[in-house]
Amino acid sequence: MVCFGDSITAGYGEPESVSYPEDLNRTLAARHIPYRVVNAGVPGDTSTDALTRLPSILALHPQVVVVEFGGNDGLRGIDLKRTRTNLMEVVDKLKQARIRVLLVGITLPPNYGPDYIRSFQQVFVDVARTEHVARMPMIYDGIYTVAGTIQSDGIHPTAKGSQMIAEHMLPYLLPLLR
Repeated sequence: MVCFGDSITAGYGEPESVSYPEDLNRTLAARHIPYRVVNAGVPGDTSTDALTRLPSILALHPQVVVVEFGGNDGLRGIDLKRTRTNLMEVVDKLKQARIRVLLVGITLPPNYGPDYIRSFQQVFVDVARTEHVARMPMIYDGIYTVAGTIQSDGIHPTAKGSQMIAEHMLPYLLPLLR
């Protein structure tokens, strides 16, 4: 399995062993589920960068890929049509390679305004529906309300937050791990 994403996947701001992909590795091993999780997170990456890096992900021949992109697109104000198109192309190419996909959604800070945030979140719904792939609606589901889960930058998870992401992601992943 490859966790393909940006700084949230990479574990930005924490030691190398702290990220939700590492927590997924430990969780799957403890459950005797025979998957090795590869962390392919790169801080700052956008959905355009995902397209550029996609050949290296395909070369790994994963059975499952967690796609976690879009947050940097939204923060930079990249046209939502471009983000949607890029994510659809990433997911489509993974599916063409017979790779099972979990698309992970994210939201934006409230200062981006409710209309833009709603449109941004709809991108993930549209891509998952159009491409017929599993979707975790929000990577930070339940995380922001728990003390000690987000770093002081207000964006990136702490070790505790990464562990919670992995726990919350597991129900979406298990059906893909056949």
